[in-house]
Amino acid sequence: MFGIPVNMLIFQIFTGVVLGMIFILLAIGLSLIFGLLTVVNFAHGAFYMWGAYVALLCMGYFGNFWVGLMIVPLVTGAVGMAIEYLLVRRLYGLNPDYPLLLTFGISLTMIEAIRILFGTTGYPFNAPVFLQQSVNFFNLFSFPLYRIFVILVTAVIIFSLWLFLEKTNVGLIIRGGTRDSEMVRVLGIDISKIWLMVFGIGTGLAGLAGILAAPMRGVYPEMGVAMLVECFVVTVIGGMGSLKGAVISGLLLGQVVSLTSLFRPEMSNIVIFIAMAVVLLIKPSGLFGISGLLE
Repeated sequence: MFGIPVNMLIFQIFTGVVLGMIFILLAIGLSLIFGLLTVVNFAHGAFYMWGAYVALLCMGYFGNFWVGLMIVPLVTGAVGMAIEYLLVRRLYGLNPDYPLLLTFGISLTMIEAIRILFGTTGYPFNAPVFLQQSVNFFNLFSFPLYRIFVILVTAVIIFSLWLFLEKTNVGLIIRGGTRDSEMVRVLGIDISKIWLMVFGIGTGLAGLAGILAAPMRGVYPEMGVAMLVECFVVTVIGGMGSLKGAVISGLLLGQVVSLTSLFRPEMSNIVIFIAMAVVLLIKPSGLFGISGLLE
């Protein structure tokens, strides 16, 4: 196809799936927070970066990737809950620009804190030894085992989150709160506890994306900046507040970026913005978004 060997094309498609999975973890967190709290969380990329640095500390202290994989979402989720409780909560019901500016300032603070503590240079981050090998698919191509691991972990997370939101009472409250938080309050439910939990889940998923991406992208203070921009594009295309949209658009844009890098590398950094412009021209609320969510 266009002079590209079939094995290279299939390899790039698999690479797009991996990138899409990282997009999905970040976009789901953004969509959860926005859907319930109507907060555009500009600190989301910083939590992604913090997840990678917490993983780096866990590797230094415990020398174990699996310990980091368990600790990172707990730490980043806890930090997110503290920020929601102490800062973001005070701005609910006000102009949406206020929490946006607040989280933007929090993001800059988190990045500067990492620069002060760890310096401005990046750090390598190795996957577990047994995940550093490659898997041969029918003698067509070899694909890194770690990237297959990322695909499987993200798939499990997506399915678990779906079960939580669709099959539990708490999930029902969260879904109800995204549609009408006043009605949830009338039913006698403390919606502030739900806000706290959702913010923690969203930031915990961002931290998890950080540790999963670290062996592929390295660890450095600005790693969340570019990823945040791409994540917002994924969320906007899928529809703000739509989890289904986050999953589908994440997979689609992962393929778009990966295949563009193969055929037209010079276009790989702008193709997602072209895709966003096309989608918004056709459907301003995104593929699965709800019109007037901010009104």
